[in-house]
Amino acid sequence: MPKDSPFLHQIPISFPRMLSSTLRILAALLLVYAAIAALAYAYQDRLAFPAPRRALPAPPDLGIADGERVTLVAGDSVHLSGWFLPAPGASAAQPAPAIIWFYGNMETVAALAPVISWLRPEGISVLAIDYRGYGESEGAPTEPGLYRDAEAAWAYVAGRPEVDSGRVGIYGRSLGSVVALYLATRRPIRAVALDSPFSNADEMRRLHYFLFPGFLLRHSLDNLLRARDLEAPLIVFHGTDDRIAPIRMGRAVAAAGHAREFVAIERSGHNDTYDRGGNAYREKLFAFWDAHLK
Repeated sequence: MPKDSPFLHQIPISFPRMLSSTLRILAALLLVYAAIAALAYAYQDRLAFPAPRRALPAPPDLGIADGERVTLVAGDSVHLSGWFLPAPGASAAQPAPAIIWFYGNMETVAALAPVISWLRPEGISVLAIDYRGYGESEGAPTEPGLYRDAEAAWAYVAGRPEVDSGRVGIYGRSLGSVVALYLATRRPIRAVALDSPFSNADEMRRLHYFLFPGFLLRHSLDNLLRARDLEAPLIVFHGTDDRIAPIRMGRAVAAAGHAREFVAIERSGHNDTYDRGGNAYREKLFAFWDAHLK
């Protein structure tokens, strides 16, 4: 190659410039990633618990004639709103069993009124509460706060004279499965029904937020760990097409908790198990409550 070839003159000039530009781009990308990671860490509770605000009317205003609106006070003085639907004929002389209802993310008691009415079993009282920061309840949601809300729900139900505190069941859907299993492993709960439970926060991170390292995660939300300590009878419902918490997670929770039954709902995603399951879902759930609460 001739000594005056332009190629020889371009190498020492263009390559360092290209390298410098690449390093600058990488540095900028790293700064952007670090900023996003810092925001994700700082606002982790908001990401994990997207809490909708909604007024909570009295049950009769939404078609449940015999229910009442109630206020619970958690251990840290946060006031929680909810509904208590008494079993017909229940009294201090003849107390009835009860179910505590813990819903999933982006839900409220008011929004679930038709579902609560449809899944309300005969002869069993129901308490449904809005977590802190959800619905009309005070405060902001955190993992420890959700557990305080669960304890407040237990204390309220156990303190109602028309409730037999020895026959209390829990229904938990999605995020509510975490609250349900927390309470069921700490209080004398007679039966637990879960809908679309996930395994734990870290596996959800790896599934949906894999770009962020595990050391940024402040939540545990460990259903697998608690299910292993569960002594109460367990039934688990899960959609076969769930992409938020895949059915393998539900199967793992069921196996860890030695579930009496695992109900796979065909063609159901994460949020349509009620619709896809239909009357078969309802009848299966009612049979479970009858067997273990009545």
